[in-house]
Amino acid sequence: MQTAIKAAFSIFLLATVGHARVVQLHIDRRETVLNGKRFGLAGAYEKLSGKVEFVLDPAAPRKAGIVDLSLAPRNASGGVEFTADFYLLKPVDIALGNGRILYEVGNRGTKAMLRTFQKARPSADPTSADEIGDGALMAQGYALLWMGWQWDVPEGLMRMDMPIATDHGAPIMGLVRGNFVLNTRSATASLADRGHKAYPAADPASARDSMTVRDLPLDKPQLIPRGQWRFVNETTVALEGGFQPGRIYDVVYRARDPRVVGCGLAGTRDLIAFLKSGSPANPLRGTRFAYGWGVSQSGRFLRHFLYEGFNEDEGGNRVFDGIIDEVGGAGRGSFNHRFGQASRDAEQHLNIFYPVDMFPFTDGPETDPETGESGSLLARAEARHVAPKIFHILSNSEYFNRAGSLIHTDPTGTRDIEPPPGTRIYFIASGPHYPGPFPPAHARSDDLVGLAPLNPLNRSPVVRALFQALDRWVVDGVLPPPSRYPHIADGSLTAPRAGGWPVIPGIPLPPPMLITYRLDFGPDWGRGIVAYEPPRVGKPFTGLIPAVDSDGNSRAGIRLPDVQVPLATYAGWNYRAQSIGAPDQLAGEAGSFYPFARSRSERQATGDSRASIEERYSSREQYLGKFAITARQLMADGFLLAQDLPEAIDQALVRYDWFTRP
Repeated sequence: MQTAIKAAFSIFLLATVGHARVVQLHIDRRETVLNGKRFGLAGAYEKLSGKVEFVLDPAAPRKAGIVDLSLAPRNASGGVEFTADFYLLKPVDIALGNGRILYEVGNRGTKAMLRTFQKARPSADPTSADEIGDGALMAQGYALLWMGWQWDVPEGLMRMDMPIATDHGAPIMGLVRGNFVLNTRSATASLADRGHKAYPAADPASARDSMTVRDLPLDKPQLIPRGQWRFVNETTVALEGGFQPGRIYDVVYRARDPRVVGCGLAGTRDLIAFLKSGSPANPLRGTRFAYGWGVSQSGRFLRHFLYEGFNEDEGGNRVFDGIIDEVGGAGRGSFNHRFGQASRDAEQHLNIFYPVDMFPFTDGPETDPETGESGSLLARAEARHVAPKIFHILSNSEYFNRAGSLIHTDPTGTRDIEPPPGTRIYFIASGPHYPGPFPPAHARSDDLVGLAPLNPLNRSPVVRALFQALDRWVVDGVLPPPSRYPHIADGSLTAPRAGGWPVIPGIPLPPPMLITYRLDFGPDWGRGIVAYEPPRVGKPFTGLIPAVDSDGNSRAGIRLPDVQVPLATYAGWNYRAQSIGAPDQLAGEAGSFYPFARSRSERQATGDSRASIEERYSSREQYLGKFAITARQLMADGFLLAQDLPEAIDQALVRYDWFTRP
């Protein structure tokens, strides 16, 4: 059994009006990890979970950017209170730790850190040995931290209880848009994204609310008569005859009770700042460095965090010393505006026209020639001298579904923009947004049901190596590997039709890609208030994609051994299956892969332009030898840890045997 303290207790901290503070850690559970197992020199670890309580002072100068904070309820001292779930793994004797925090911005209330960095089995409450994994970070003495930062996640996940803004106690109303693309015919649909909570309709019977349908983002929306659809309840709608799969539906309605969603940004800042402080109540006393890691939605959160200037605490100190934005692409998100829906992204055929891929995109300065606007992701942080070291990690998916090229090109897609000295950009060539299983399988749920099996390339070994490089850069000043990503100048970043596509039987190429448009949400958007819903759509930015080789794999970037010594074409995109509608559009952010023919005769019979496995490798041993050489070079370049090499070679043999099976 775990040694546990089930009785709740609290750590009280000093709260001062005029500053944002963590005022209380309410610990509901404290227990040792794996019965006191020792993790290297850091010794035994313990798990703490409970609530962290915050107070923000709306009058403080640095709170002006939190939308609607001045409209939130106040306590007796004039502060705005809110709470969040937290979860912490730390050495029992914090003096044995390494003085570093790794904070995961949880994707929609989940935990993925241990799966990526310790090869653990996914768990909302890691307890068993396989849920803790190999203990790699813990053996180095890291404190591992999570906190809820959304109010609307499904029950059972980590959340933040955010205040509701009011107009001197009266409900605030505003426009909200529920956008959905279903995969099966259904009589009803939720107005929220992916099982989240929706803002309630102010008047479900209102004739002013509207529903439209179209097939492609720029098609003229068809208005569905109000008598043909209705609210089943405040957050669910029904349509006569049912909703058709693959079509784009929008419901625009007046909602009530906006949360002060910017508390997610402020709470993240203030918790990290407290845990780096010298307060005697700090359970991580002696912490000197903090790293933020986010994947997809939470990578976009960290980009937004930096853009809005939250990497500076109340005392003017840097909050995160290093940040890894993994597969966030060029996006930010709905993280600090009235009626913001934090789960919403903006994909090629899902969540259409939300404020995600918004100018500016680059870490360094750029100018939009259409509007004349100039800016950068790091403008505020650089001006205040609190910019962290940053790794942007991109997969192939982000170039098709997250405006990835705009991170390192100008808005017209005509020239490369090099990142500033404190930034690195790493492209995982041909990698997917998320890896599929092996043996390969088709996705069978949500918007991800694709024509082809999921791409099984797993970038986690590269992420593990890069995290060590980031730590050395921050702590010791050791430069990390140079950026690796495609460029316009050398032809490795190009327009889709000039990508160099091979002939793959049954697959139309090039695939579609997200077109990123300039969006106008109305005259009050600068204050975080939406007046136009849907937004008015302006001219597009120019997105580009990585060019491919004769095998259909990306030419530039970090080319994993499976790409350098391939058995298939790997892609970050996948077509929607015929069964879910819109089969010429992308299946969310799913990747795909297309095996090579096993023999020359098999290839010639189908018209495949890619060399067969038989034509590439004379034997299993030759394949393995080539794979091992490329893996060792990846290790020498700083993109693979020595401890991950044996597993990579073992997996290569399994894959070769599967691809060449009779």
